[in-house]
Amino acid sequence: MPREAPHPDTLELAADLRTALGSLVRSLRDSDELPPNQAAVLGLLVRDERSYTVAELAERRRVRHQSMARTVALMSEAGLVAQQPHPTDGRKQLIAATEAGHTALLDQRARREHHIATAIESRLTAEERAQLRASVELLHRLS
Repeated sequence: MPREAPHPDTLELAADLRTALGSLVRSLRDSDELPPNQAAVLGLLVRDERSYTVAELAERRRVRHQSMARTVALMSEAGLVAQQPHPTDGRKQLIAATEAGHTALLDQRARREHHIATAIESRLTAEERAQLRASVELLHRLS
């Protein structure tokens, strides 16, 4: 049985939400020191608390192996990740976040949160802040 198309008002809300979130994300990226691809790899390594091969990282991030190899090489040069031999396959290397990589990621997240908090305090009333707080739960439910 085919699903019904969303109501036009819901489609308009979805478009408005996409636009607003996109604008917020772009404004946060303006102050980022880590390129988005490196931040995404560090986020994966830190969140999962494990090492991955370049091929596994490429698959998880849905990019070509060659692109991921270049990203990992740049991150290695910057000291953000370390490579170690794979325990069962000598042809492979395992990639893990270094302490510097972990710190760089957390610092970037802290800068983003500070940017958002400053905007909340300077642009929203107390009532609007309460509405935003309630909206966060709704956004979690959507994801």
